[in-house]
Amino acid sequence: MIKRCFVFALLAMVLCLNVASAQHPVLDMIANKVVQKYQQSSCDQLWKQKAQQQHAPKSPQEQEAIKILREDAQLRAEFLNKVAAPIANKMFECGLIP
Repeated sequence: MIKRCFVFALLAMVLCLNVASAQHPVLDMIANKVVQKYQQSSCDQLWKQKAQQQHAPKSPQEQEAIKILREDAQLRAEFLNKVAAPIANKMFECGLIP
């Protein structure tokens, strides 16, 4: 549930960005918060969050933010370049990915 709230806040902040002129300091701040969330969570917390999210529908705000990231390849690439490695490492350590 904590991750879901954090993702919602993250995506709401992305919605506030002027996508045409991606404000990189804001994107950096959001990416840093996402990375911190994974680094500070225990494996048990991540497993529980994964189980809870499988059955929960995405909020309209989260869906809209995902849509924006899908439509803006530059913004999406910048965000993913910042968060992918730390998140993947934590998920690997916790056995969430092979």
